[in-house]
Amino acid sequence: PLRLIHLLHLPCLVPLFSALVLQKLCFPYFWTDLLFLWKVVRYGVKLELFGLMSSVRTVLDRFMEQAQRIPDKPFVIYDGSVHTYREVDRRSNRLAHVFLRQLKLKKGDCVALLMSNEPDFLNVWFGLAKVGCSVAFLNTNIRSRSLLHCFSCCGARTLIVGSDLVDSLDDILLEDNIQVWTMRRHSEHSKVHTLLDRLDSAPDQPVPAELRATKSLRTPTLYIFTSGTTGLPKAAVITHLQSLKAAAGFWAFGGTEDDVVYIPLPLYHSAASLIGIGGTIELGATCVLKKKFSASQFWNDCRQHDVTIFQYIGELCRYLCNQPKTEMDQDHKVRMGVGNGLRQDVWREFLSRFGNIKMCEVYGSTEGNLCFMNHIGKIGTVGRSNLFYRLLFKYDLVKYDMIKDEVVKDHQGFCQRVNRGETGLLLSKVSSISPFFGYAGSKQLTEKKLMRNVFVKGDAYFNTGDLMAEDQEGFICFRDRVGDTFRWKGENVATTEVTETLGLVDFIQEVNVFGVEVPGHEGRAGMAALIVRPGLTFDGKKLFEHSVRDLPAYARPIFIRLQEVMEMTSTFKQQKFQLVQSGFNPSTISDPLYVLDYRQKSYVPLTEQLYQSIVSGEHKL
Repeated sequence: PLRLIHLLHLPCLVPLFSALVLQKLCFPYFWTDLLFLWKVVRYGVKLELFGLMSSVRTVLDRFMEQAQRIPDKPFVIYDGSVHTYREVDRRSNRLAHVFLRQLKLKKGDCVALLMSNEPDFLNVWFGLAKVGCSVAFLNTNIRSRSLLHCFSCCGARTLIVGSDLVDSLDDILLEDNIQVWTMRRHSEHSKVHTLLDRLDSAPDQPVPAELRATKSLRTPTLYIFTSGTTGLPKAAVITHLQSLKAAAGFWAFGGTEDDVVYIPLPLYHSAASLIGIGGTIELGATCVLKKKFSASQFWNDCRQHDVTIFQYIGELCRYLCNQPKTEMDQDHKVRMGVGNGLRQDVWREFLSRFGNIKMCEVYGSTEGNLCFMNHIGKIGTVGRSNLFYRLLFKYDLVKYDMIKDEVVKDHQGFCQRVNRGETGLLLSKVSSISPFFGYAGSKQLTEKKLMRNVFVKGDAYFNTGDLMAEDQEGFICFRDRVGDTFRWKGENVATTEVTETLGLVDFIQEVNVFGVEVPGHEGRAGMAALIVRPGLTFDGKKLFEHSVRDLPAYARPIFIRLQEVMEMTSTFKQQKFQLVQSGFNPSTISDPLYVLDYRQKSYVPLTEQLYQSIVSGEHKL
């Protein structure tokens, strides 16, 4: 009888078994997607509930909770020294008291921070947040004109500068009615005040909690500067909502409090500060902070500190692969890498050489309202979409004409969606779920980043400026950037800023800046097509001196192309597409070509022999 009962149940099991097989074949990532998205959505709902109850819990609040829960646990390891959660909490308390009493800062003020990677970057950041100040993270590569622009657009009147960067301050900054403070014990500049003397006598007790309290997740807490098509850096508004979402990145990918996170990226970038430091805090983990990335020290650091998670950009992983092979290559505890820009060839080589490390690609700009996360780990993709994701986050890929450098529209003036597998411009709908907070100090710049009346009258989409493709399985692949921005050495290069800077050279009449692909390198190397003024001649040494003096290293053009006439589009924009496509090969380009040479301190003629050495990797750029 028992066997008969079992036999009677078999017909009921067949449809279930068939459904499971069908799901596995047709929807292999169904349960993985569902569980991952459920995890992320649950976190987002929790944030919104906090907001509705007017009891907003910020990243700083989470840090202070961790300082109470695990006070003696190492929070930051830097240059051989260990800083516990309690020590960072107390030092930031002392700084908060100094900010209130000596600097006379008050809640709502914005303060600019110009510091290299070091523990005091975090101490100052947290100290300012504790008194209710928003903080503007300044790129340590920027020069005087850009620096002053950064102050004006975020409204900062106070600058706190790291001890190693004081000597690089321009006199123009010191004369512009901005109070400057440094973490040095003594300052040789009469207008640069020191914090350390005042810090010694400050109490380490917390300042009143109401100073840091906020009632809205949408209150700005940081300004992170990003290069764009406008030339000068733009201050992306970072709210508590964005900070908290970014801080959940490691957790969403499976990070725990037992992890040790390696952060070799600059803290003024959102990846290191929001995802790296914020993610460490959310987990209650430990981070190893590097002042600068070193490919030769990377794996030794990981072995020494038992690193389990590291942050990367694509170029970083390529540098690691370019290091000499050793027997120790797979002798480490690293299990996960989190970052962006990892190309397929480097990805495969990295895994083959250094072992089974889960590489988690994250796509999203600092100011953007859309994020893709490659939780599956499929090589060559920046993220994953599916039915569940599309229900919550509205994005589209639309047709884009690379020749005309504009979106393709139908007879009614609306954008046209691409088919699955085709490349299109990525747009993300602006809504209450996916808000766009824009840029500080300029409604015009904010509006310029939006596209309106995209599919229907009245809609608004954030223009990512990225060309993407989505395959049949829902994986998102990055194809290229459009417009006037490209990436080199992990930085966004704004061609307009470079164009304006080079245009100040006396023998240059017109400039067109773009990026060209170089074998063996991530991103694109800067190239400037120039027209020399009549009666004058090209001077490679003068151009070198001007570029080195006024541009950060990553923005200096690697190649120069001299032209007689600049090609224009039908809308009177400089034509870049054909120039980008033709590259920098002197055997196929009739125009004179030059290359940046630091040894000769000049732009020197790009010969066929030199071209071959660049392509083969013998000549380092």
